Amino acid sequence: MSEEKEPREREAEPRAAGEPESAAEAAEAAEPAEQVGGTEEVGEAGGAEAPEEASGTGEPSSAAAVLREPVRLPSDGRTRLMAALWPPRVSRGQLVVALLLFALGLALAIQVRSTNDHSELRGARQEDLVRILDELDGKQQRLQSEKTQLEQSLAQLENSSNQAKEAQEQTRKKAAELGVLAGTERATGPGIVLTIDDPQGQVKADMLLDTLQELRAAGAEAIQINDVRVVAGTYFTDNSSGNGVRIDGKDVSQPFRFTVVGNPQDLTPALNIPGGVVRSLENHQAQATIVQQQKVLVDALATPKPLQYGKPAAK
Repeated sequence: MSEEKEPREREAEPRAAGEPESAAEAAEAAEPAEQVGGTEEVGEAGGAEAPEEASGTGEPSSAAAVLREPVRLPSDGRTRLMAALWPPRVSRGQLVVALLLFALGLALAIQVRSTNDHSELRGARQEDLVRILDELDGKQQRLQSEKTQLEQSLAQLENSSNQAKEAQEQTRKKAAELGVLAGTERATGPGIVLTIDDPQGQVKADMLLDTLQELRAAGAEAIQINDVRVVAGTYFTDNSSGNGVRIDGKDVSQPFRFTVVGNPQDLTPALNIPGGVVRSLENHQAQATIVQQQKVLVDALATPKPLQYGKPAAK
């Protein structure tokens, strides 16, 4: 009775969870476990966590450790940058922007270069700038006057009944004007008389030349220094004795007297500008006196020299 009871009690006891009922059931349960294990390995390759093997040390398997290592890209940053930049991919909008920037840079370069061409005036003194401005105004007025005279001559030729006679008259007047410029004709008209007293003997040839250049730049039409007529080929040299100056080979001593035909309102300011001729003469202990006159006479004549090399060019 006791032996029969024991099997019944064993059957009545509940089975443990997951415990197979028999050896056949245990074998059938083992095969799905292997398949499930294979499925878990595939899941680990896709990124799932790898199960740890039931070992005594508790460390993960070697396959799981390999799968957990970070994946390294075969190319570095420089290679990716080069691949992104080359071959270039230029759109139409980028091309238009590049052309506009090129045109803007070219315009700025031209503007800077044209500005630098006049950079020598930036460092000039105020006196020099005033003198340059006066000279430009005088030249503009003279050119405008010459233009008016030429227009009047043209109108006279066109309206004259005897154009040949009118042409001869204008030719005669032109020859007289050229004779004044060449120093072969006497000249008269409004102008100034500049007298330079040099008791210390400090005035040299270069200072007289500077004075002549200032008068010419201011519009002087006829100039006479003492009894020497100034022409295009006039030259100045210092006297070997140290007293006076030689003009065109003639000895000229102080006081130096400039008789000038021209507009007195242009000639006087040109000599009196700050840092000009008068100030320079005063710095050398010389005294300059300017007298404006409504009529001055330049009566010294120059002897024309025959041309040795130059000849009129054929048209």
